[in-house]
Amino acid sequence: MVKQPRLYALVPCAGTGERAASGQPKQYAPLAGQAMVAHTLAALARVPRLTATLVVLAPLDTQFAAHVPGFGGERAWAVACGGATRAASVAQGLVELQRRGAGAKDWVLVHDAARCLLRAEWVDRLIDACADDTVGGLLALPVADTVKQAEAGRSVRTLPRSDKWAAQTPQMFRLGLLQQALANAGDAVTDEASAVEALGHAPLLVRGELENFKITWPAELALAERLLHSRNRSEIA
Repeated sequence: MVKQPRLYALVPCAGTGERAASGQPKQYAPLAGQAMVAHTLAALARVPRLTATLVVLAPLDTQFAAHVPGFGGERAWAVACGGATRAASVAQGLVELQRRGAGAKDWVLVHDAARCLLRAEWVDRLIDACADDTVGGLLALPVADTVKQAEAGRSVRTLPRSDKWAAQTPQMFRLGLLQQALANAGDAVTDEASAVEALGHAPLLVRGELENFKITWPAELALAERLLHSRNRSEIA
């Protein structure tokens, strides 16, 4: 009998989040009564097909346990092995997953801690689309706005947008492939798909949702707060 590959979520959570101007690492910024990352992890916990979720913390992190109390057990792991960049943190997380029994053929879904409006059904959509794919893929959205190329603060040309997509997360790849891709690409890559592309592969684009945006700036914190409160009210109703 062929052993089915397992699925793991990996959440890099070692950044400082300085652009969000929240006075602390942005993953711990309060939103609708919880830390940002707590919302993210709650969504992943509602995906039963995930074997476990690994959170990669900064080596000197002292806040996670206080902001996400009770996180732990067979399906919830937090390890302070993060690096100076996202790519380094993900690479270290892959090593930790291997140490905990994950194999090269198992799937890893890397998700931004700052995409805290994630819904379990979006993760399921990605899993369903990629489970039989030879490469893997990512949630993404076709670019709707006109795209400008800038030089010295001025628009110098308009780029065609028909073939442009904005990448989101989770991004889902086999552990072995992702490990090879990150080792080849180095620390400069900003997402896993670009590292996989550099090996000559073409990840599958799976349509995401507008709400699955990454919080970077203070205005986005406020928007996420409003959306979470609205979502909570609709669920109660």
